[in-house]
This record gives sequence, C-alpha cells and structure tokens, in this order.
Amino acid sequence: MTTYKFNVDMTCGGCSKAVTAILSKLEGVSDINADLTTKVVTCNSTKFNADELLVSIQKTGKKSSIKND
Repeated sequence: MTTYKFNVDMTCGGCSKAVTAILSKLEGVSDINADLTTKVVTCNSTKFNADELLVSIQKTGKKSSIKND
C-alpha cells in the first residue's frame, strides 16, 4: 500500500466531500482524508498510482496537483 498526497483547491465542505466521494468509489483506495484547512488530500492505494488518482480528483473540477514533500 502506498500513501499519496495531493494539493487540491478546495474552498468549502462540498469540495472536500466531492473529492472524498470520487476517491472512495475506487477499489483499492482507503484512508482518504481531505483537509480543507491545508487543502491537502491524502489517501492510500494498492491499485492506483499518483497520476491515476490525480485524474480522478481533477474530474471534480478542482485544480489539483501531486504534492511533493
């Protein structure tokens, strides 16, 4: 299992719920945390890589990128 972090331009609770909802529909994705204060989404995946997860997040219409620590 790999942990991924993304910068996501979330401005409200609806934004964080939308990102959480789309990621939770993906098989093999777990421990999703969308932090509205820091605008960082963290999740674990056994099946998808960062680029694939980013495409799913971008389907919500939110500007997003892979967070490099």
